Order: sequence, then structure tokens, then C-alpha cells
Amino acid sequence: MNARYKYLRLSCPEPLARTTVAGQFFQLACPVSDNEAPFLRRPMSVYGIGPEDDRIEFLYHVKGVGTRALERLRPGETMTMIGPLGAGFSFSADWKRVLLVARGVGLATMAPLVPLAARAGVAITTVLSARTPGDLMRKEFLRGASADVYPVFDSDGSSAVEKVEPLIARLLKDERPDMVYTCGSNRLLTLLQKLDALGEVALEQQMACAMGVCLSCVRLFNENGEKVFRRVCCEGPVFPLGAVAGEVQFG
Repeated sequence: MNARYKYLRLSCPEPLARTTVAGQFFQLACPVSDNEAPFLRRPMSVYGIGPEDDRIEFLYHVKGVGTRALERLRPGETMTMIGPLGAGFSFSADWKRVLLVARGVGLATMAPLVPLAARAGVAITTVLSARTPGDLMRKEFLRGASADVYPVFDSDGSSAVEKVEPLIARLLKDERPDMVYTCGSNRLLTLLQKLDALGEVALEQQMACAMGVCLSCVRLFNENGEKVFRRVCCEGPVFPLGAVAGEVQFG
């Protein structure tokens, strides 16, 4: 895909592609590579869904043993995975406009929303944040869909919260999106909460079992005036923006 992110396309049984929705994820069993056997499956959000050709796609950052093994897969090889898992994004074809605010590989999680909105005739505005212009992946995100795109970068300082805040505040005021989506940055999540944006966030969290048993992905949420714990893997990973309270501190 580029120097930082890699692309994985899988052909799978038809029901998987037909039942998977934007925001859900799969647990991928990484193959053994160079005598390294990843013990845990890797949770990976869906980047693309092609029910017409039984296709599910993933976009990932090579960081450790498991993703290095995925990078070495070749056409024709097989792998196992569990899913689709978790709660996905909500969407209505009756909306007029949506605003997508993404940082880094977080855009992969929201990418399936783009064709969904485009097919329904819902206008799309995106704020894409990346380290450098070379990391942005604008074409890979939109895949030919029409959208108003506002890129911001670490390299020129335009991605700093104090620079992004007036931009998003103006978009919320002028465009009045029916839904705001975000993923990939706690700073952007906090900013959208500060601006009282109505929307949803797909949380990135360390997961082990991804089925709610191990409790490794528990986070704190606000519900009905109370602080409650929720498991990101099964009660999420998508939550209302205003519900997220913060990370859980152990020790």
C-alpha cells in the first residue's frame, strides 16, 4: 500500500462478506514465520467489504511478529480468522451529510463507510490526519468516491489540536453533519467531545480473546450519569462519542 501500511485481501465464504458491516473486526490467526509463532490472534478492523465477489480486505501497520508474518503471505495461501466481531457503525440512507475524522491507520476502520454513503447519495466530508503527505492514503480511503477532503499533517504542524479545532468547529457549524465518525486518535476523540459533536468512535484497544472473556480491553464509559466499565471487543468497538470516559488504570 505504501511504506507504512500493507494491504491484505481475502476471498472467504459468501455469508461473511454479506453480513459484515463497517466498524466490525476479525481475529486473524497469523501464520508461523521464521520459527516465530504468534500466540494470540490479531484483531483487525475491516477496510473493505465486497459481497459481490466474497471479498474482505484489511489495512495494517507492520509492527511485530504477527503483522510481519501477515506481510509474507502470498496469493493462494490460506489463513483462518474469527468474525465478524463487535458492534459496527450506525448509518442511515436518509442523512444528508456525514463527517469522517481519521488519524493514521484509523482511516481503514472507517473506509467501508465511504462507499456506503456514496451509494446512498449522502455527502461526505473528511478530515484526514497523517504524519506526512506520503502517509495520507487519500485515494485508498475514498476509492473514487466524491468527498470534501481536509488533510492535516504532523510534518507542517497543521495536525496540532489547536489548528484542527477551528477547522472542525467550522465544519460542524456550516455543514451540520447528521453523524460524525472518528477512529485512530484519542486527541481527536477528546476534541470532538469538547465540541459536542454528535457521532460515534471506533476505539482502538489491546485485545486478547476478543470475545469478552479475558477483560483485557475494558474501558470506562459514562452511561445515564454513572461511570461503568464496558468491553471494547464485544460491547464495541463502536461507541457514542459522548459515552467514552477514559482509559482504565491498573495497579
